[in-house]
Amino acid sequence: MQLAGRVDACLERLDDGQIWDRGSEAENAVGNLVLHLEGNVRQWALSAVGGAPDIRDRDAEFQAEGGVSKPELRTRLAGTVAAAAKVIAGLSVDRLEERIRVQGYDLSVLEAVYQVVDHFAGHAGQIQLLTKQYTKQDLGFYAHLSNPIHAEKTP
Repeated sequence: MQLAGRVDACLERLDDGQIWDRGSEAENAVGNLVLHLEGNVRQWALSAVGGAPDIRDRDAEFQAEGGVSKPELRTRLAGTVAAAAKVIAGLSVDRLEERIRVQGYDLSVLEAVYQVVDHFAGHAGQIQLLTKQYTKQDLGFYAHLSNPIHAEKTP
């Protein structure tokens, strides 16, 4: 949920032009990355782990060149992440050990959960970097570490 909040904070700082800007054909816009995260979480956590129908169109996530507003991106991602967190929180130890098949991969439910988290973190980092480049501002996610109470010396 923390990373989803950071992606949301990035979206809040960007205008529609920045959200859908691609530096080149080899690059993805922030909007594409958000659609991709929403699709990946839905496919892996809600469908493969949670049993919902798999309605993902992965190619469309990268082909989009706009057409999805900032509020809709924010709402869709937040809703999907909240639903996935609920599915994951309800998993039993036995269920974590079960084998599933996602995108041609045979893996345990636990491995699928790790994949979702790792994948989300990687693209969230890309979104944060792009946001810093567009806004020329620190995002402030670690500002609390500047507080003297956190000052620790490394041996």
